[in-house]
Amino acid sequence: MRLTLAALLIGTAFPAAAQEFPQQFTTRFGTVRLDAPPERVVSLDFGGVDNLLALGVAPVAIRYWYGSDEFGVWDWAQDALGNQTPEVLRGEINIERIAALDPDVILAMASGITSDQYALLSRIAPVVAAPKGRSDYGTPWQERARLAGRATGRLDEAEAQIEAIEARLAQAARQHPEWQGQSVAVAFHWNEQPGAYTSEDIRPQLFAELGFVTPEAFDTARSGNAFWAGFSSEDLSPLDTDLLVWLDDGEVVGKLKALALRKGLRAHREGRELYADEVLTAAFSHGSLLSLPYVIDEMLPLVEAAVDGDPATPVQSTHEAGLAP
Repeated sequence: MRLTLAALLIGTAFPAAAQEFPQQFTTRFGTVRLDAPPERVVSLDFGGVDNLLALGVAPVAIRYWYGSDEFGVWDWAQDALGNQTPEVLRGEINIERIAALDPDVILAMASGITSDQYALLSRIAPVVAAPKGRSDYGTPWQERARLAGRATGRLDEAEAQIEAIEARLAQAARQHPEWQGQSVAVAFHWNEQPGAYTSEDIRPQLFAELGFVTPEAFDTARSGNAFWAGFSSEDLSPLDTDLLVWLDDGEVVGKLKALALRKGLRAHREGRELYADEVLTAAFSHGSLLSLPYVIDEMLPLVEAAVDGDPATPVQSTHEAGLAP
């Protein structure tokens, strides 16, 4: 794996908290105040440990999401984890177990906690949940990183890393003005049903920074406040976009090969499909200060090949997975 900017920053000794305390946060469940930089941080965010590690924060406990590592920490974050051994919280949220950890702050921006759980957790320590007006899984990666920085007294470090990632995305967008306005479907095949993420999800949001647009039909087709929309395998036309990105949960390749109508899509015939393997999918889904440099390194060459206007250009990952036309 390439040594990214985030990896280089990990070795940097960060200065003490630069911003002043107290810090106040307006969350979807109410307002919370932190009077001083915390020493004991519990992260209930799915994948939230990445941002903490990127900022040099050693959490006392983290929420396991998925992955083969004992701590659910993927390759791009292993160097930052080092020899740390935070307690791993698996399964349903256990209030008593969290209370026993005696945290100074609980980070829960992408945690799926309910208002009742928020109330109970708030009796233990201040809880920084998703910002007001944002859904748990629709808070942009920059906001999540800034919230982690503010809550731990390391906002300056967070801003520096955000700026570095944004600069790379902006450079890619400038180099490819033809991407502006092109449609993208960030798609999956789960529970025997194909689908795609809405414009409020963090994955399409990243493509929006490159100039791509998620079809409005995805937002209108979703159920309630869901961050995804499901489609029938008998009508894949909503997924026939200028760029079709298939995410892999470890089992998707066989499902896509068996999806008969997929071969009738223009995106397939013209080589506009992009397959993200399990590691790239995970990095994309984490949307963190540590994972996004890896995504940029690995994803952008695939996007360039998929939408270069030449159907003969092979998209390496798609070709290797046996999904190319």
